[in-house]
Amino acid sequence: MKKSKWSVEKIVSILKENESGVSASELCRKYGMSDATFYNWRKKYSGMTVSDAHRLKELESENARLKRIVGNKELEIDALKDVLSKNW
Repeated sequence: MKKSKWSVEKIVSILKENESGVSASELCRKYGMSDATFYNWRKKYSGMTVSDAHRLKELESENARLKRIVGNKELEIDALKDVLSKNW
């Protein structure tokens, strides 16, 4: 997975600047990011503190890991059912 050049702390600080009255387009120009990126961040991290955002990242990575595990188990179950359904 690609490493983001934006840290969680930086994202939260940019959003705090926006909440203090700086326009979104000005922030995008200042930090060199697209408007879409800013609005996606605002949708995802709005109103969070840095610790909340870190916890969200941890939960997302744990969720992805668990989904991979479940997917692998589903494949194993399907393979076993296929093997067991054949007549020897």
